[in-house]
Amino acid sequence: MQPVSNNTIRVKQINVELVKNTLKSKEYATKSSIASITGLSVATCGNILNELLQTGEVLETELEESNGGRPARRYKYNADYSYIICLNVKTEGGIHSLTYAVANLLGDIIIENTSNVPHIDYEVIETQIGELINNYGNVKAIGIGIPGVVHQGIIDVCDLDLLIGVPVGPRLQDKYGLEVTIENDMHLTVYGFYNMQNYDEDKTFAIVTFPKDNFPGAGFIVDGHLLKGNTKFAGEVSFLPFDLTREEQLKQLNSTEGFVPLAIKTITSIIAIIDPVSIALTGELSKPTLLDDIYNGCLKDVPKEHMPEIFVKNDTHDEYMRGLISVTLESLTYNLQLVEKRK
Repeated sequence: MQPVSNNTIRVKQINVELVKNTLKSKEYATKSSIASITGLSVATCGNILNELLQTGEVLETELEESNGGRPARRYKYNADYSYIICLNVKTEGGIHSLTYAVANLLGDIIIENTSNVPHIDYEVIETQIGELINNYGNVKAIGIGIPGVVHQGIIDVCDLDLLIGVPVGPRLQDKYGLEVTIENDMHLTVYGFYNMQNYDEDKTFAIVTFPKDNFPGAGFIVDGHLLKGNTKFAGEVSFLPFDLTREEQLKQLNSTEGFVPLAIKTITSIIAIIDPVSIALTGELSKPTLLDDIYNGCLKDVPKEHMPEIFVKNDTHDEYMRGLISVTLESLTYNLQLVEKRK
């Protein structure tokens, strides 16, 4: 028997994802309607649906109303076939917290909870994830957001000292055998924020956080695509050349008179590089009363016609979780996305 080529396997995976994504976007569908949407043959759709029915990922519902012929079978996606675990690791103002969410395969949150902890290290994260896996059983993927830089699952620059240099991703994958995605918190927030805006066309957008007692960070969407950079270092705006030591920068950020000049330099740099349509400011240090000073300060170097809308978004929890859930779900359909990017 001849081995199946990698190309054949990939095509099969793509076709399966096309069928699943079609069902996810609709309350129900028939083989014919799925074939029409995906461009696949009715026979191919039928074979894929039969396989998904056997695993339980797709459910068969009532027959479609007859128009004189044999009524067609209807199928729906089983959102609760399995779950994903999302963990938001945060430190601000000296308070460490873990927020977890368990979501189904349509991204609907089943349960969410936040707890403050004395410290956050690998063992704290693993314990939390282990408890959730035991409680929810059929977990397919794990997503973790952290205030720092992650490269190949290893924590680099981070506001949580006990995580720096720790291969959190590889260790969790080895222990649980699941897909693990770890991303910078600002990348996740800007991705969730952008997706929730439902723009009619691709836009360039930025979000900058100025947390209390920690360094600022940023996330960028450029022409509708998340910008991470070569080593996912994009957005580490605290490394801009402010002619200050990092200790001096942190001290100045947390003073009333020092914050605005540094915020102006940060935002002006972002405008000059990516020319966004708008910039959202978040974090405890970002206050609506300072917006006019920041905006007018940027005008000293940026022509008015190139100034974006600048606004304060005090609470970005929903955007953060939406971004984290989205990238975690996308990790389960990597092959399809990889092919789409190469077109």
